[in-house]
Amino acid sequence: MSAHTELPQIDAEPTGSCCSPGGSCHSDAAPATAGAVTAVYQVTGMTCGHCEGAVSSEISEIAGVTSVTAVAATGEVTVVSEAPLDEEAVRAAVDEAGYELVTKA
Repeated sequence: MSAHTELPQIDAEPTGSCCSPGGSCHSDAAPATAGAVTAVYQVTGMTCGHCEGAVSSEISEIAGVTSVTAVAATGEVTVVSEAPLDEEAVRAAVDEAGYELVTKA
């Protein structure tokens, strides 16, 4: 003997979901920002993913920063911001993370 349970009807059209048409949860690309400024800095002392995360985290806290990509192997840190950043603010953030900003590439 088997029991039969009625399941409620579920609307086939998702609404308000990031997975609905036009959603963004599966996209790795950051949305394009008109007028964005990209700057590349050379940082010494990064040797691993933890280092990259520490530098990225500190720089991300600077007002106007929209993305940061740090690469320990090359020492390059790419920063995208809404407007040009004060290099001393970037230097202070890198210093706070425990590394040294050598130059803006």
